[in-house]
Amino acid sequence: MTDDNVTGNRPWRGVLVATALPLNDDLSVNLDKYADHCTWLVENGCDGVVPNGSLGEYQVLSPEERAKVVETAVAAIGGPRVMPGVAAYGSAEARRWAEQARDAGCASVMLLPPNAYRADERSVLAHYAEVAKAGVPIVAYNNPIDTKVDLVPELLAKLHGEGYIHGVKEFSGDVRRAYRIAELAPELDLLIGADDVLLELAVAGAKGWVAGYPNALPSASVALYRAAVAGDLDTAGKLYRQLHPLLRWDSKTEFVQAIKLSMDIVGRHGGPVRAPRVPLLPEQEQAVREATERAVAAGLA
Repeated sequence: MTDDNVTGNRPWRGVLVATALPLNDDLSVNLDKYADHCTWLVENGCDGVVPNGSLGEYQVLSPEERAKVVETAVAAIGGPRVMPGVAAYGSAEARRWAEQARDAGCASVMLLPPNAYRADERSVLAHYAEVAKAGVPIVAYNNPIDTKVDLVPELLAKLHGEGYIHGVKEFSGDVRRAYRIAELAPELDLLIGADDVLLELAVAGAKGWVAGYPNALPSASVALYRAAVAGDLDTAGKLYRQLHPLLRWDSKTEFVQAIKLSMDIVGRHGGPVRAPRVPLLPEQEQAVREATERAVAAGLA
């Protein structure tokens, strides 16, 4: 982390891994393995973790499990390095999760817009206003593919202008938005939200990466990010081409299963997924396995 990040001013900058959650064969959460995973990621160059994102299967966790995941991450690597997802159907519940994260020692949280229905702009503004009352800095998460609510640059600028958000995880896949966001809200930190547009958004000025595939390949992924934001396109371009067959899985429906499989292949514990997710199809598993094994053979694991 840079000095600015260490002091807590912008702890969401750098490589923050949206952590996959290790499950046992009986689908119970293995908190010991999760603590080890968080520690391992930081030891391999990542700046922090994002528990209870969609990659962490937060939607199928009990409230007790969800709280313990946050507490486990904080105990393992320290609160300033932990930015939990606090998404919920209701604004009051999302605020409670933000308060839980704050009380656990986290320095920031990540928040989706309302997603129980296709919210309009007034609802989005009210949602972020309510959760901001928890007093912990919010990074918005724009995922119009899954939520059907698009935090377009003009709306992000309004949210930032009101003081509700300090950054945005941008998952629309539209890299052109980076420049519009910078024009409308220059102090709003753009975070790469999809692994397979990393290079494009890094070149466009991204300040961080809420990342998926570092769960399996942290060192190579961090090297890619650092080279990209430093403008070392020779290094970044080579790594990007090598890793892209895996990175693009982050934008597929089966991203959780794919990343967990890659974790298993490289010797980490990914484990199974909870329903309604189902195992990969044989041809999907083969594609992920072959791409992961090529990365391992290239010395990227």
